[in-house]
Amino acid sequence: MSELSRNRLIPIVLALGVISLPVAGHAAHLSGGGHFAKAKVTDVQPIVRIVQISTPHEVCWDEPVRQSRQHRSFVPTVLGGIIGGVVGNKFGGGRGNDVMTVAGAVLGASIGNDAGAQRQQRAGPRYVTARHCEIEESVHEEERIEGYRVTYRFQGHEYVTQMDEKPGRDIRVHVRVVPAQ
Repeated sequence: MSELSRNRLIPIVLALGVISLPVAGHAAHLSGGGHFAKAKVTDVQPIVRIVQISTPHEVCWDEPVRQSRQHRSFVPTVLGGIIGGVVGNKFGGGRGNDVMTVAGAVLGASIGNDAGAQRQQRAGPRYVTARHCEIEESVHEEERIEGYRVTYRFQGHEYVTQMDEKPGRDIRVHVRVVPAQ
């Protein structure tokens, strides 16, 4: 490029640069623009919420339970029937002998049955220990920090904001200057 061409091009480039400055400033304003600075933190207060916490736990206890005696031995009844049949067989003759044997067996079985029942009754009720368990909920309250109310000072003015994290001595602020209308 010649010296003459270069000298003509410089004023054109400068003119375009001057014209583009207001447009670039306006574009920076539209896209957010601005800059970042530090502001002094003057006060931090936690924002606290009380929550209820429910914790399940198992509670167990032992309890005596009367056991029903459903199983009974038939030994006294059978022995009574055999002994009664033998004794009944000793009495009577002929056809009467058979009747006496059957009658003795029935009577002996009945006596044996009653004797077995009385023996079981004398032993009294039988108790066993049964374990019972259930789930109970314990509820307690806790304080939870949900954030922080932060007061800060920037260029002589005081501002308040809410933050998720506890800040240090300074916070970063976004500064943007907009022309007044």
